[in-house]
Formats: sequence, structure tokens, C-alpha cells
Amino acid sequence: MKHFCLLLFFFTFSIQAQFQLNGIVKESTANKPLAFATITAADGATTISDVDGKFSIFSKNSIAFFDVSYIGHFKTTVPVLKEKNYYAVFLTPKRDDLKEVFISNKNPALAIIKQAIENKNKNNPQLRLKTFEFKSYNKLIVSANPDSLKGEIDSVFIEKSIGKTFSKIDSSAYKFKEIVSKQHLFQTEKVSQYQFGNQKLKETILGTKMAGFKQPIYEILAFNLQSFSVYDSRYELFETKYNSPIANDALNDYNYKLLDTIAIDGRRSYMIYFKNKKKSKASGLEGVLYIDQSNFAVSKAIMRIKGVLDISGIHEFQYIPQEEIWFPIRKTFKIVKGKNDDDIKILGGTVQFEGDVEKDFKARKKTASDFTYLLSKTDNFDIQYNTPIKIKQSYISVEIKGDAINKPERFWDSYRKDSLDIRSQKTYLALDSIAVKRRIASRIRFGRKIINGFLPLGFFDMDLRKIISYNNYEGFRLGFGGITNDQFLKNFRIEGYSAYGTKDGNFKYNAGLSARVGKLSDSWIGISYTDDVREIANTLYVVEKRPFKLYDPRPINISTFYNYVSWKASLKTQIIPKTESIWTLNRSEIEPKFNYVYNLNGKLYSNYIMTTAMVSLQWSPFSDYMQTPTGRVEVEKRFPKFTFQFTQSLPKVLDNDFEFSKIDFKTEFEKKYLNGQKTNLLFEAGYAIGDVPLTHLYNTSPNNITKETIIQRITFAGKNSFETMYFNEFFSNEFVYFQFKHGFNRVTIFKKVKPSLVLVSRMAWGNLQKPEQHAGLNYKTLNEGYFESGIELNQIFKGLGLTAFYRYGPNQLPQLEDNIAVKLSYVLNLGL
Repeated sequence: MKHFCLLLFFFTFSIQAQFQLNGIVKESTANKPLAFATITAADGATTISDVDGKFSIFSKNSIAFFDVSYIGHFKTTVPVLKEKNYYAVFLTPKRDDLKEVFISNKNPALAIIKQAIENKNKNNPQLRLKTFEFKSYNKLIVSANPDSLKGEIDSVFIEKSIGKTFSKIDSSAYKFKEIVSKQHLFQTEKVSQYQFGNQKLKETILGTKMAGFKQPIYEILAFNLQSFSVYDSRYELFETKYNSPIANDALNDYNYKLLDTIAIDGRRSYMIYFKNKKKSKASGLEGVLYIDQSNFAVSKAIMRIKGVLDISGIHEFQYIPQEEIWFPIRKTFKIVKGKNDDDIKILGGTVQFEGDVEKDFKARKKTASDFTYLLSKTDNFDIQYNTPIKIKQSYISVEIKGDAINKPERFWDSYRKDSLDIRSQKTYLALDSIAVKRRIASRIRFGRKIINGFLPLGFFDMDLRKIISYNNYEGFRLGFGGITNDQFLKNFRIEGYSAYGTKDGNFKYNAGLSARVGKLSDSWIGISYTDDVREIANTLYVVEKRPFKLYDPRPINISTFYNYVSWKASLKTQIIPKTESIWTLNRSEIEPKFNYVYNLNGKLYSNYIMTTAMVSLQWSPFSDYMQTPTGRVEVEKRFPKFTFQFTQSLPKVLDNDFEFSKIDFKTEFEKKYLNGQKTNLLFEAGYAIGDVPLTHLYNTSPNNITKETIIQRITFAGKNSFETMYFNEFFSNEFVYFQFKHGFNRVTIFKKVKPSLVLVSRMAWGNLQKPEQHAGLNYKTLNEGYFESGIELNQIFKGLGLTAFYRYGPNQLPQLEDNIAVKLSYVLNLGL
């Protein structure tokens, strides 16, 4: 959701210095741009040229002259002329230096980088310092420079057989310039306190304001534009991770070049240019590292991705003599429109932008988005280190104080380095007015609900999952359901649903009430009544959130269900750090809807009562969480994750018929590689002991129907199910399951045919004690194991794909075609 929100602002919607000079640096002999040349103004202000040799230098004072230097070239001083703002600077190479470089077989930059890698643990503040804390002020804007816009009113013509004919007046460029001349397109400010101790870093947001919103979009506040530390082995830029230029294996991925030396905080630093070795310009980082000549620490860093979007992150540091360490004092992040035709992937590769060239290889006409930029600046101050710090709720990465959105203007004036200019002031006034007029907050709330599978209808959110589905027992299941939202009551909910099966001809329904008993822990107690059907022997982890799907393919093929009529009391809470848990007491009347009898000590049960207590808990120890005034949000999902569920029957309580215990466990691990590939590992196990009917055992998730030919068995594939295992073929009271998946990058076969290849292997072992107790179904056990492997070609065209799996091992069937399953797949990619 945070991806959606930021991109919405960026593509639908600076504080400039008083004096600014622009220009380009080129080599005089070859007339080629010199990337990362150093430009120094008379007052000491410095900058460097970009990869195209272009530069902009700002100063609060009038600039009389500026110096341009580049290693291996003669330094040049350029006088500034009145009414001239653009300068082309040509540097002459030093012939002796060129000969020396040609003769030498050693790259001095490599030796410096090796020293930086070797000493990074000594220079990393998060490893060198026991504790530190500081405050920061951040301002983020989406804007455009009005001077870059023509602002003309164009005439639009259309081609006809007789020639071009006038169609309409296009005033969009004129209107856009009028808007950005007065205000920014989006603006937000934030004041935070950072605390570090016991190897944990926490951000507490003391104040925040977002133009157009009385209550900010909290996901944007947690959006990770760039890594906190340049020493991270995986450097993050706009939520996409790259191998760091000073990672232990960085020399395998990057080329380095010594550019110059420069003074920062009175200490000399090497300027090292780095660039990824891949051919594509958008495949990895490039930029400049400033390495202290004495301790080989990073004294400044410029990280950049250059493609259709030009994304840059700058880290600036201050030297602390007492600790002999460079500490971060400023971060700058910027996105502008690039000027080449290399595609670029951002947000971990989920969003890909196309270049400037149209089908006929002609440059397309520039639009407003070509001049729009995003700029975020963060300044750190009140820095303290190696002092006793007590971090409250250190398992929370980001905490937003309850009064953070209600800070008075004097609070902001005390933290801003400079007072807001007229454009910034008008931005708050204009966007607040537009947001009310266009109901932007309501529309974003609507989008949030839809993505999670609900349609907001006033104070009631309709559950889109309940409208229609299909299975072999009920036929088409038509229904309606949902839950009340905060517009009804913030601390009380009413939920329910009703459904009708066209094949079984029965109604199903549910009704429940719940009340919030803990705000920070998002704790709710509730009670509910349900009369419905459920697949037999299927393990359902109650605590797991079900992602919204337009369809759920696996139930289409299921025929064996049981009816349950239950009363349930529940407690849902996040009070245990980095967990979510649900605790229930449940009484259910069970009636199998297939030919089945459970034989317990000579007594036959065709229906029965089960009274149980259950705890279902999911633990995400490596994920990052944000605590907001409205609840806790997982802002960065990390693996592994662990899910545990324990069910205990309650003997002689409310007419309970059986005594048993069930323990279920699942863990999932996912690793995303820097080259875009992904590996997923899933392990699951279950153990049921005592008197357990078949309806509550384990079927290990089969997904194959009993038909004679492969073609007849083609249905939709599930996510983690055995595609070659037939329904009701195996049952167990104890089992282990393992799945391996590895996904490769999408391959372009044709322009609109770009399948993604996934290799899959699954295996399971199980056992069933006292099989004589279960009468009515013919089944086997998994004592010798079950194995299948296959490939998935997903998203071949319009989200549709094809999968194929093969069954092998001890449970392989005699006929070859019975071991093969071909399925369809469908992936709905929202780019989120």
C-alpha cells in the first residue's frame, strides 16, 4: 500500500538557493563529458558533476568565480559573468599523468576500496558506538521548476485523408506551469528522534504534517527512500536493494576509479568513482565514495541509479574527533526524469518504467511528468553518543506519537533550518483545500479497502470474498457479508455473512460481535456463531491473513466437506512483541457430508460434538513494525516467519465427545537476490494425538481430480498444494511437508509474452495410527513419502500461465499419464 500511495503522489501531482549556476564539464581533446568532476565556488560551496558531466552549484552569496578539477587534468578557474547562468567548462588532460596511468598495472582505487572494506566495522557508527541518539528534520516535496516549463498553449491536430485538421486547444502545459509557479505538487514534513542501543535502531516521530491530509498516510512516513547506513552490505535505494560498493564481495560487481582528493571537515578524502560491471545502465548502483585518507571511513557518499528515472541518494557526515568516527548529519534523496532509454525497475522490481522512445524510434513529446521531481532532505542535530539510553518498545522500528499530527506552528518553526518560502506555505493551503474538495482522503481509504478485499459502503465494509465462489459440493456459492468500520464505532465491530449453495441447496451464515480492549496492542475480544461447511482434514491457521484473490482455484475441485455449527469466544492481540495471536474457546456440532463413520471403542459416530481451546500465533522476529495511533503495522516483511497452532479438546465440557491434542507448525523463508531471482522455502508439520475423526486429520493439500486423461484433469493450480495428488488419496495424523521454489526473471519472447519460470519441488511423509477407526473412504498413508516436481510458466499473457508437474517415488502410479498434472495459473499483478 505504501508503494501505491507514494507513486500516486509522484505521478499525479525546492527550496532554491538565492544564487545558482549550471553547466557541463567536458574533456577538451575528446569533447566527452567528465563525470564527477569537482566544482568549488569562491565561498567554499562544492558539488560534483553527474554522470553526464552536468552540474548545478548553489550559494547563499553571490558567486564571483568557481574552480573545476578532475584527476589527471589541469585545474581551471572560471570567472562568473553577469546574466550568464550556464557554463561549458573544458579541462585539458595532463600528458604525464596519462602516461603514468598507462604504464601502471595497478589501480590505486582498488587498494583504497580494499582498505575501506577491511576497516568498515571500525568505522560503522552502529558497530563502533555503544549508543547514540539524535533528532532529525525531514522535508519531502514533489514539485517542478517553473523555469524549465514552456507553458505554451498548443493546438492539437488530427490526421485525415485530406491532411491535418484542427481538433482542440491543449492548455495542460500552461496550467501546469501556473500551478507549480505558486506551489509544490505535494509536501510533507517530519521531526523524529532516533535512538540506537543494543544493536537496535528506533525512530520516534515527534511531529508530522502532510499537505492535504488531517491524518497523514502513515505508510508514507515509513517509506524507506535510502538506507540509514552506507555500511549496509545491501544498500537500499527507493525500496530496492543493491550490493553495496563496500560490501565484502563488492569487487566482483563494481569497477572503481580514483577521481580526486578533497577536504571535508578539515580532513583529506579520496574521491572514488564506482560503477557496476553490468552492461545495462539501470542494473546497479554507480556514484562516488569519499574515503578518509587516514582511517578509510566514508566521509560522504553519492549513490545513484540512472535510467528512465534518475534516482540519487546522498549521505553527508561530520567527523567526531573524540571517537575518531564520521557520523551521519544529512541525507538527500531525489528522483528526476532521466534522459536515456534504459528501462529501470524500482520498488524491488514490481514497477518498471519505459523509456523515451516510441515505436517508430522517435523521441516522444515531453509531458509534465518529465519535469516533475521528488526531493527529500533530512538534517540530523542534537547528536549524543555513548550515553545511557533506555529505548521503550525497542522491537518497534518506527513509532508515531499520539499528538504528532497536532503540533502547533511554533513547534515546526523551532525545528526548521529555514522558514517556509511562499511556495511551501501556499502548498499547505492549496492542497488542504483540494483534498477537502476532491475527498482525496476518502478515495485513498477506498483504495486501501479494495486492495484488502473490502468494498466500503458508508459505515460497513462489504467482503468481496463472500460474493461468489465455486466448489464441487455447494456448486456456485452466492453470498453477502462484511464488517462495520470506524465510521460506525472505533472500538466495537459487528460482522457476519450469509451464503447459499446452488448445488447443495442450503444456506450458511455467520454473525459476530467484538470490542477493542487494548489500543496499542490492537487487542479485541469477540463472540460469534457460525453454521457453515469446511473441507475435511484441511489445516487452517486462524492467525494467518488471507490475501485477497479474485478467485481461489483450489476449492473448485473439492467434493468432501463437513458441516459445523459452532459458538466461539476469541481474543485477538499483538501484545507479545513481533507476534499476532488468536486465542479461542469453541463448541462445534460436526456432521460429515460424505460417507463416513468414526468407530471409537465400538461406538459409531456419524456426527459428534467437539469442545476445544486453541491458540494460533505467528511470530515474525526479523520484520520491522510501525506503531501508529491507530494500531501496529508490519512495514518491512522479513523472513523467516513462524506460525504455531495448538488445539486441545476439553473433556466433559459442553458435551464434548473426544479427547485429543493437535500441534501444527509452519515456517516460511524467502530470499530475493540482487539479480531479481527469488527462492522460497516452506516447511510444515502437524501432529494429532488422541481420538481424532478423519474430518480433523491432515490431507496434505491435494489438488488433482480423478479423471482418466491429462486434458480432463486440467484445472487451476494452487499455491502450495500437491498438483499430482488426488483428493482424499492420503490421510495422516502426523506429517511433515517441504516445498522448494525458485523463480527466475521474466523472459521476453514477444513484446507482450513475458513468462516467468519457477522451478518447484514438493515432498511429504506421514503416518496414520488406528486406521481401522475410519470407515467409509478408501485412502492410503504417506509412510513411504510423496514426491513431485515441476515447472511453472506464470504470466505468459495477461496474467495467465501454465504449469506442469510429475509424480515420482514410492507412491508413483503404474500408468505414466496418471503421474502428470498440467494446470493453468493466474497472477494478478497490481504493482504493489
